[in-house]
Formats: sequence, C-alpha cells, structure tokens
Amino acid sequence: MKLGEKIRYLRSVEGTVRGLGREMTQQEVVRAIRKELNKTISQSYLSQIENGVRPHLTNSTRLLLARFFKVHPGYLVDDPEGYQTELITQLAASEDRLDLWLIDGSERFRRDPDVSQALLKLAMRHDTRRCLVLMNAILGTPGLVDRLIEVLAPSHVSSGEGSDGGARSPRPARRSEL
Repeated sequence: MKLGEKIRYLRSVEGTVRGLGREMTQQEVVRAIRKELNKTISQSYLSQIENGVRPHLTNSTRLLLARFFKVHPGYLVDDPEGYQTELITQLAASEDRLDLWLIDGSERFRRDPDVSQALLKLAMRHDTRRCLVLMNAILGTPGLVDRLIEVLAPSHVSSGEGSDGGARSPRPARRSEL
C-alpha cells in the first residue's frame, strides 16, 4: 500500500472513531491537529501526500501524523515492492476484524453513549483480544463486576446498571412477594 492510500485509510478510520459516520476531510484533519496537538500542517501538503506528489514525509511530519492517527511512525511509508498483506498472522488479522466489528458496533449503539464509547475504547486498544479475555475472567468471577462498578463507577450502582449476575436468571422473590 502506498503512503497516500494509508493516509486516506486513516482519515476514514478516524472519521468512524470520532462518530462522524464518514471519513474526515483533509481540512478536518488539519483543524483537529491544530486544536489537539497545537501543531500545523497545511491541507495542500496533506493533499500532495495523498496524491503521491510528495511520496516521502519529513521526519517531523511523519511523527505528527503518527501521533494524530495513533499509529507507529514506521507505518507511514510506502510498503516495499511485493509486500503482501496476506502475510499478517492469523491472530493479527483476527484482531483487525474484531476492531472493525467493535467500531461498527459503536456506531450502531451511538444512542447509548456509554456503550458506544466503551466499544470504541476497546477497539482502539492494541491488545483488544487480551482485553476481551480479561473481561471473560472478570465476568466469570462471582461478585467482581459489582465490586468493580462500586469502586470505578459508583453512579452506575445507584441506577441499577451494575448487576453482575453472570448468566441472566430470574431474580429471587422478595419476602413481601412470598
């Protein structure tokens, strides 16, 4: 993949991550970099990179774009001739698919900001699979979810959102109902 294609792809992913439902425009990227990183890059320079007019980045531009898009600076180069993306390990490919699925899920749950944000945060982790395995262990430990919610998100406990019951089962009858 060429550098310009990678930048276009990253704009697309960033637009999804930010909840735009579309790719970020070059101008939106320029404004976001200025606002979030206090650095500048021109829209015309970004356009030249994407169109292959400037096939190489300066080191400072590479570091700036890598920081903004949250990728390794080494990603922002043309792939070598003959490079095959199919050589990605099965686990890495699975994790990429998982991340895309989580981003899609975040979009589907956009009306529930807590769930949408949680899915996005999980997708942005470099170790998504490991986080899900950890979640499985947490859910499999009786009482742990309720205790974690008490400590980390006490406002959810009072609203009744913190039930750890594991697999859903009928609630026990109250004394007044017997």
